[in-house]
Amino acid sequence: LVGTPTMMFFGYTFCPDVCPTTLFEASAWRQSLGLDEKSLQIIFVTVDPARDTLEVVRDYLSPFDPPILGLAGNAAETEEIKSSFGIFSEIEGEENDPYYLVSHTSSILLFDREGQFKATISFGEATDSALAKLRALVAG
Repeated sequence: LVGTPTMMFFGYTFCPDVCPTTLFEASAWRQSLGLDEKSLQIIFVTVDPARDTLEVVRDYLSPFDPPILGLAGNAAETEEIKSSFGIFSEIEGEENDPYYLVSHTSSILLFDREGQFKATISFGEATDSALAKLRALVAG
C-alpha cells in the first residue's frame, strides 16, 4: 500500500449487488478526478476463497480501465487479511450450495501514500462526499 493513495474494497465475484456497484462507483470516481492507477489505486480483495481463485478475480476485474488490482488467497490467508483490516464476512446458507451469498463489510477503506488508514467511503455514500474524501486523500 505504500507509495500510492489507495481505495481497498473487500468483496466477492458472485456478489449480486454491492460489489459490482461499489467497484463501478470507485472506478467512476477515479476517472471523474482524472486519475489513473498510478495516482489512485483500487484494490479488490476477495472474501470468498472457495470460489474466487486469482484467475476468477482477474477475469471479474478485467473490464475496468484503468485497472483494478485483485487479490485472492487460500482460506487462511483470507482470514488473516480480513483480521488485519477489521473486515467481517460470513457465508449465508450452505457452503456446498454453489449459489451461496456472503455477508461482508461493504465500506471502501482509504489509505494514504504512506499506507496509513485515513477514512472510509460507505456503501451508498453520496458522490460529492466520496469525491471530497478522494481529493483530500490524493492531495496528501
